[in-house]
Amino acid sequence: MKKIVVFGVAWLFCTSFITLKDPENDVPPQRRALHTIIIDAGHGGRDEGAPGAYSFEKNICLAIALKLQQKMAEELPEINVVMTRTTDSYPSLYERADLANRSKGDLFLSIHCNSADPHRERELLGYKTETYYKGKGKNRKKYTRKVPNYRYYTVPSTAKGTETYIWAAHKNEAKEVAMRENESLYMDSATTAQMKDFDPESPQKRILYTLKTRQYFDRSASLALTVEDEFSKVGRISREARQRQVGIWVLQATAMPSILIETGYISNPEEEEYLNSEKGQNEIVDVIIKSLKRYRYSLENRLIPPAAATLAADTAVGTIPPAAVDSTEAATPASN
Repeated sequence: MKKIVVFGVAWLFCTSFITLKDPENDVPPQRRALHTIIIDAGHGGRDEGAPGAYSFEKNICLAIALKLQQKMAEELPEINVVMTRTTDSYPSLYERADLANRSKGDLFLSIHCNSADPHRERELLGYKTETYYKGKGKNRKKYTRKVPNYRYYTVPSTAKGTETYIWAAHKNEAKEVAMRENESLYMDSATTAQMKDFDPESPQKRILYTLKTRQYFDRSASLALTVEDEFSKVGRISREARQRQVGIWVLQATAMPSILIETGYISNPEEEEYLNSEKGQNEIVDVIIKSLKRYRYSLENRLIPPAAATLAADTAVGTIPPAAVDSTEAATPASN
């Protein structure tokens, strides 16, 4: 009976925390749904990222990130933007995550380019005569035969399209560590005061961390799907929103919803041209801006449902719908 009572108290506390609402005073939230966004230009400095035929991933990521910063100042001026880098420098993954957490971000958005290995091909040039021997001792005889003569070479991969990643569901434990270390990011002053007397390892706090981590997973998945939905609308090939097991430590280490956008394949000559062009970079920025507007609208109107099921790693996100479209935004002509 005692265990049931303790669990019941913990559950009531956590569910009341999720509402972020005082039932007596109906106090409005202390912060807007989307107050601070961290924009992370992948790689940088000595870390060049994936190579193309004539360019490097680090430079494309920075160019897109700077354009996104400028566009947000024009279209979403009420949102505070924090950049992990604005020059060809290399902040470590730890430094990026630490900056995001110290800035009390509401969203971490990392920009990257994808890459695929080239295909190995062969071409028949003709036939050549090859000498070989059979037998031993006095019975050893010399023979000749015709064998094909091939030229081997590689061609760039034809892989193309966009992917948007979130951390894999089984990595939620690592995300919870970030939540424990940065709980002031998501607790208002009243909740912080209520929770200060609880031991960090208490059942009440563990439940809170788990619930908040799951909420951030759902929000990240919804935004990832929204980004891919917007890419599809402008004619890009969407390779879906997906969970990722490796190469996403920074997504796990940030105590906020977080996504990683693969903007295209730098290993594909056609996409490398697109990624380096003003037209391509501006289109990518417009897609992200539209996605952020939809995401903010869904947050403000509580339209992001929880995931319907636990999702396997390295698979499409699937069951969580993309963010809703604000009808007032949809009616407004897009700016050029």
